[in-house]
Amino acid sequence: MSSPTTSPLRWSGGGFTEAELREQVCEIGRNLWTRGLVAANDGNVSVRLPDGHVLCTPTMVSKGYMTPAMLPVVALGGEVVRLGEGGLRPSSEVRMHLRAYQVSDDVGAVVHAHPPYATAFAIKGEALAGAMMPESVVAMPEIPLAPYATPTTDEVPDSVEPFIRTHPGCLLEHHGALTWAADLMTAYLAMERLEYSALMTALVRQIDGERQLSPERVAEVRRRFGLA
Repeated sequence: MSSPTTSPLRWSGGGFTEAELREQVCEIGRNLWTRGLVAANDGNVSVRLPDGHVLCTPTMVSKGYMTPAMLPVVALGGEVVRLGEGGLRPSSEVRMHLRAYQVSDDVGAVVHAHPPYATAFAIKGEALAGAMMPESVVAMPEIPLAPYATPTTDEVPDSVEPFIRTHPGCLLEHHGALTWAADLMTAYLAMERLEYSALMTALVRQIDGERQLSPERVAEVRRRFGLA
């Protein structure tokens, strides 16, 4: 299986065809599954197509075993445009993906997963915020918590909507995590970053070692990376 580090040119430039995006969605799904960020049939991945419709993962299929032909296509309003091979339908959770696309034209891909450490904080009901590492300050200084919403209802996209324009992702209370970005790889890497932040928070708390960078250090990092 290929990985993000072995085929970087596949993800550069943009302007991908639907066939290329189908392959990329399957590769992202395999990465989520092999890294333990989803189990069984959990999780969803979606991406905007060149025609404005949304390509998404099918319901009740492991993200580690998808094929490009399995992926259904939906309109931004949720109507099914094309079923996946064998009549596979989109997951009902595609609603929160569609809300991200509806709210911001800058969103080109969405990833939903159940990463273990991040999901533990989501079950606890705790947002992740802090500046323990320069990487967090630059890439993901705050991971908010979307309040609990009943699956398959409009409560779920409603709970996520406030964060779409201001953050790259959020925890879903009692559920998992959601990330979004302009392209598939960036959305996927945001999920990795989110889980790593949760992991580090849990580990340093176990050794009573949670410390934050000083405001001066945070300001210097932000200045160095043009974020000030």
